[in-house]
Amino acid sequence: MERDGNHDIAEDKSHPDALLNGEPARSSCNLFLDHVGEVTLTFNSNGLSWEAVELLVNETSICLGIKYTSNAATEIKLSDIYAAEFIDYGLMHSSRTSRSMKHLLIGHDIKMYRFTVYGVLRNEIQPSLLDPVKYTFGHNNLQTCQMWVDQLNSSLNLKVERPKNLMVFVHPRSGKGLGCRTWEAVAPIFFRAKVKTKVVVTERAGQAFDVMSSLTNGELNSYDGAVAVGGDGFFNEILNGFLSPRLKAPIPPAPSDLVHLVKDSHGSLVHDGNETAEESTNQSEEQSLLISCPEQVGSRISNSNSHSHHHKRKREREQDQKETYGDKFLAFEDSADQDPEFQILNERFRFGIIPAGSTDAIVMCTTGSRDPMTSALHIVLGKRVHLDIAQVVRWKETPKSAVEPCVRYAASFAGYGFYGDVITESEKYRWMGPKRYDYAGTMVFLRHRSYEAEIGYLEVDSDRSNLSPKGNNQGTRVREKRSPYKPERQICRVNCEVCMPSHMAPGTSGPTPCLRTENTKWKRCKGRFLSVGAAVISCRNEKAPDGLVADAHLSDGFLHLILIKDCPHAYYLWHLTQLARRGGNPFNFKFVEHHKTPAFTFTSLGNESVWNVDGERFQAHQLSAQVLRGLVLLFASGPEV
Repeated sequence: MERDGNHDIAEDKSHPDALLNGEPARSSCNLFLDHVGEVTLTFNSNGLSWEAVELLVNETSICLGIKYTSNAATEIKLSDIYAAEFIDYGLMHSSRTSRSMKHLLIGHDIKMYRFTVYGVLRNEIQPSLLDPVKYTFGHNNLQTCQMWVDQLNSSLNLKVERPKNLMVFVHPRSGKGLGCRTWEAVAPIFFRAKVKTKVVVTERAGQAFDVMSSLTNGELNSYDGAVAVGGDGFFNEILNGFLSPRLKAPIPPAPSDLVHLVKDSHGSLVHDGNETAEESTNQSEEQSLLISCPEQVGSRISNSNSHSHHHKRKREREQDQKETYGDKFLAFEDSADQDPEFQILNERFRFGIIPAGSTDAIVMCTTGSRDPMTSALHIVLGKRVHLDIAQVVRWKETPKSAVEPCVRYAASFAGYGFYGDVITESEKYRWMGPKRYDYAGTMVFLRHRSYEAEIGYLEVDSDRSNLSPKGNNQGTRVREKRSPYKPERQICRVNCEVCMPSHMAPGTSGPTPCLRTENTKWKRCKGRFLSVGAAVISCRNEKAPDGLVADAHLSDGFLHLILIKDCPHAYYLWHLTQLARRGGNPFNFKFVEHHKTPAFTFTSLGNESVWNVDGERFQAHQLSAQVLRGLVLLFASGPEV
């Protein structure tokens, strides 16, 4: 036994700073755990575990002959530890007596050298919520404490997924104007985890975009990621600053491409967006266009004299777009010319979001919680999840404007009609804070405006898109004529089989493969719509607990196109109430179409054409979008529930 004054602690049973083949060897010794007492602490490759040397009398109880033991924590995994640090020589509190310290009475303190292990525990009531936890151990020998700290830190340093250097952008006026205060609350977590942070508190709109876009790949490579302290719109600004000047991705076909192809091949194949579901079914087989991908379409058209005009026009337009848009424009071809330096950067660079916005839908979908501390802990623990990104291309800003493609990237949602009107109306009431969205939404709903538009979308087989036959997809629901069979929806969760990175080989992030295969089928519809929405993820938030699309996934390579056709005011209210209810079915209406698709096109047939892209206003008369599967990485793991 090792003795210091009157305090006896069992000596070490092994050397706690030993490594075996780069992994921590099993270490064990008796230490003092604050508020508990003497324990035998064991450390191996899985983490720390401890066992009381002597159980308290009140730690066990017998009821009806059954022995119950206290369920206090007795272990913590290494993956849940983010820091270990030596404190000093000070007081430790005991809740038990010990044979080795018979002089120590319950509730009395003892002085010894101390070190603290910081980690996380999953909240028992809300599993997606992470609670910070710390365990303080003590020993009367300074060297023993220091060896345990060194051993833990050495093991944590081996975890290459943990970030070491981050850029942090803080939006001081985000949400309720608590951006700076939110960062101050979580900053100690990063300091304790020894994560260096370069903090940029933005002073104007677009500043985060400018900073990200102006950095070279080499400069960005010195960071492990970028963190946004703000809302979805602020994250969108940082994301676009990262992708816009660097990503060379194929651009989806323009609405005019689809119109000319349809007319040249089959005549004017358009169905009215306001017709009934049954009428749409009768025409669904006729009003489809089989194409492989635009360069294959071009070669097929060139073999036909009737299509020669379109092929020539297409080549001329592509050349004009390359001159206008520079290196960012690529025809539909494999992006083999992608900058290798950027590819390497994009495969390791991760984004984090510490929620301080009005809705924080991206955080809700990727962590399951709007808690800033939970997001900070996900970041320092180096969590990792792939996220689909929608590439949104504006071809024409107004009906009379020239074709000048402008590319934006969205991580959660792009919406027109009701959604565009809400974001436009809310700008008038920014002084109201987050409440402006509720007020603007009410005003826009009461106006009940519809817009005439033409939409084309890429149809995929239900088995390829993992659609359930519950009726959530309008095409599936119509063909099955409301089949009574309703299996449970496959909800995206931690370690989701649909979204697992193993489904994608490294470096293959990009347009969904079915967008490039032969016999791709495009469909078009035309009519008056209250709204047109494209959800990349479920878009869960406090107003819609299941989100816009409950079974949307983080990285499955599909958009959820939601078309709300013109309908009576009361019906639309019924649809909205279903969105606001957990377990609701907002798509089970004849005026609602829901298509799971990798790409779609849009043309406004009126003069007004405002979109809401991740909470930001985006004017577009002609627009097309496609999903880039698993394009970016987030410091998250998906929601637990």
